[in-house]
Amino acid sequence: MLRPINPPGSTVPGISQAMLIESGRLLLLSGHVPYDETGKLVGDDLATQLDQVFANLLATLQAAGTDFSALARVTIYVADYDPSQLPTIRAVRDRWIGSEHQPASSLVGVASLFQPGVLVEIDAIAVAPQNKA
Repeated sequence: MLRPINPPGSTVPGISQAMLIESGRLLLLSGHVPYDETGKLVGDDLATQLDQVFANLLATLQAAGTDFSALARVTIYVADYDPSQLPTIRAVRDRWIGSEHQPASSLVGVASLFQPGVLVEIDAIAVAPQNKA
């Protein structure tokens, strides 16, 4: 369904340079934020908020009949990004997505996000299997 494309010399850990969609149905995921099922902001630190965002992404993927293995591309937006946050971002991302499947990815530092206190937002592109809901 998805095939990683990594030309020689691509050395960015935890991502594929490109993902070739060979079959399936395109699923575009809006920006997911660190709100729980009641609409409450979860956590005041990056790791806690990232965990909630990935939990929310998984819920959306499961509602479409798939999981993180369907991710073709992920964009992570971090408010007031500092390079020292990269190990935390990678650790949380890898815990949820795993190191076997590495979608094409971007990390974008922004001045702020849509609501005070929101430190991270993630949008994604996935490919759901043809035979799933």
